[in-house]
Formats: sequence, structure tokens, C-alpha cells
Amino acid sequence: MEIKLSLDFDAYEDGATLAPLIEELAQDDEKSQSLTSLLIGDWGAAYEESPDSFLPVLIESSSRFPNLRKLFIGDMSNEECEVSWINQSNLGPLLAAYPQLESFIIKGSSSLELEPLEHARLQELTIICGGLSASVLQSIHKANLPELRKLELYLGVDDYGFDGNLEKDILPFLYENPFPKLTSLGLKDSELQDEIAIAAANAPVVQQLEELDLSEGTLTDKGGEALLNSEAVRSLKHLNLNYHYMSDSLVLKWRNSGVNVTLDDQQDLDDDWRYPSLTE
Repeated sequence: MEIKLSLDFDAYEDGATLAPLIEELAQDDEKSQSLTSLLIGDWGAAYEESPDSFLPVLIESSSRFPNLRKLFIGDMSNEECEVSWINQSNLGPLLAAYPQLESFIIKGSSSLELEPLEHARLQELTIICGGLSASVLQSIHKANLPELRKLELYLGVDDYGFDGNLEKDILPFLYENPFPKLTSLGLKDSELQDEIAIAAANAPVVQQLEELDLSEGTLTDKGGEALLNSEAVRSLKHLNLNYHYMSDSLVLKWRNSGVNVTLDDQQDLDDDWRYPSLTE
């Protein structure tokens, strides 16, 4: 069973908070015992309020949700709150409270921390944001997640929180992979997409992947050619290059390559400025 908890603007203005909704769900034996997926949407003015008002209740109620396998913190539309405005907090303690969790998805990165980041069963970690900080990237790279299969990171731009360094904070995921069971890696939505693609073309981690996701960024022919010329990349089960700035001629080469590649949403190559997809 999947349940989404959220507050609309009117309820928040009337003084409602999310914590009582979590408590009510926890006390409903039928729902709490059968709950496998919990989506936390807008907790009320997420552009100025962090999840700290409800995190203690969610942590304390963990024993009431024994079958929870998926947790999504920040499942809200742009109309509810722009992604770069979503305030987060230290969400690491949630993983400790839910040792049975398999999928953890976060939307928004303002004030986000993941300490400690360790979990014996987690298989998927996704962070959707306009800019991911170097401190969070470093927390993920040093994490203890032995069962992680899918890692999807929206890297974003410096105007919305990305303050990392290519060599120090991004390339270690390609050349110093800490996750032995990883089969799907997404390093996406970046202004550095060409540099990431060139590095990925010769990266050791690609040998163990089934899917590589370099979509939503400013990928041009420079990075696209490097990927196309990589035997390891061409052997992937799926390559996602959706939203890109590659030329028609290179797109045609890809389509004739026999590679299972997604090439939708080609951007205007004549633009003087190139932006990742999720930057607002």
C-alpha cells in the first residue's frame, strides 16, 4: 500500500501540521501494517519550513510501519514549491529508524544533510534538486550502503546549491566506486555534463553497470562522441541522454549505433546559453 501525506496551503494557513497526520496513520493498525510506500509531500510552506517539525514523529513511529520499503521526502510539484526552494534537514537518522527500507528518495537540497549515511538493505538512493552540495556528495561517497543498486543524483548548478568540484566530488563515483552491487548510476542535470561524459567513457564503474544516466544536463557533441566511442558504454543495457545539446549528425550516429539510448528533448544548439533541465 502506498500513501501520500501532505498539506495544502489553506490547511497550513489554518494551523494544520504534518505530524498529527503521521500519528493518525501510525495508529491505524490496518494501514500502518500494510504500508509499503510513504510519500511525504508539502509539509506547509516548505520554502521556509524544514521537515524538523515532523521528523521526530516519523522516527518515533517507525515500529508502527514494519513493512515500509520506500520513503520519499519532498514529493511536491513546482506549483506547491519550486524544487530549489524546498528546505530539507539532516535525513540520515531516518535510515537508522527504518532498517527495512529499500528505496529512499529526496526532493530538494537546501540545508540537506545525510549523516550518518549507512544502511544494510537500502537499494535505491535518489536526490532530485537544482544543486547538490559538495558535503552531501562526499557523505554519499563515503556511505556504507552495501546493497545499493541504484544511485541517481541531480547535480545542478551553483546558483541553486552545487558547490562541488569535478575531480574531488563527482569523478570518485566513476573511478572509486564504493558500491559493489551498483547497476544503475545517474550523474545528471549538470553544467559539467561533457566533462562527466568524457570521464565516464573510460571509467571502471561502467563495467559493472547496466544503466548509465547522464541526462538533463548540457551534454554536447564533445561528451557525446566520447561516449559513442566507448566499448564499455556501448555494452550497457540502457544509456539515458535525454535532454541534450548534441547535433543532428551525432544523434543520427547514435540512432544507427545499435545502442539502447534515450535521446529525446534535443535542445536548441544555437542558444548562446546552455542550461541543465532542472534549474528554474
